[in-house]
Amino acid sequence: MVNVRRERYREDTKAEAKRIALEQLAELGVAGISVNAIAKRMGVTGPALYRYFKGRDDLLNELIRDAWRDLAEAAEAAVAASAGESSPDRVRAFGEAFRTWAVTQPHRYLLLFGTPLPGYHAPEDTVLLAHRTMSALLGVLPREGGAAAGPSTLDDQLVAWAGSRGEGDVPPAVLLTAMRAFTRLHGVLSLEVSGQFGPMGIDPALLYRAEVESLILGDSEARGSTRLSGPG
Repeated sequence: MVNVRRERYREDTKAEAKRIALEQLAELGVAGISVNAIAKRMGVTGPALYRYFKGRDDLLNELIRDAWRDLAEAAEAAVAASAGESSPDRVRAFGEAFRTWAVTQPHRYLLLFGTPLPGYHAPEDTVLLAHRTMSALLGVLPREGGAAAGPSTLDDQLVAWAGSRGEGDVPPAVLLTAMRAFTRLHGVLSLEVSGQFGPMGIDPALLYRAEVESLILGDSEARGSTRLSGPG
């Protein structure tokens, strides 16, 4: 029989360690995460904490899993809340949830999308966790229209990618739209959370919204959209 008190202590200890690790991440970046420094903050020895995490990479694995899961849940909640609305409005809901998650905790966003830590390789199970966010986006994109001119190597690659993640019924044109959307939104967010727009005098919220609208309406229509004005 599992010792309930011991298991609770184990989970509490891991949760405290991860909370401190996130503080280190926010202050020093991913390279600043130190199991020994966390142990010192907690008042335990380094070897004692290694009973819960095999090393820094093991701790990073858990932080990355938590972040992917949290991002996916935010996207899925926004998509679920927009059920019954038009496809464009559901795409907007996804886009807003994606940006809100990123700008409210940029250190976690950069943990997932920033410069990789040399020598670190995320575990394979994070691939499916990461795909949950993309799946939420695929769920709000229209399936009709946008047919490709003809089969291409990129189509084949997109279909293989989607099939390996349980999305084998999605048309290649929709997969391409989703991939373009994800990369374009990620590009704006990555520049925003790293503070690149400040010196330019550009409101990143408006630029991000313009990207969302261009994905929905097309670039020429999006430029004239009234949704691109007002406070971010």
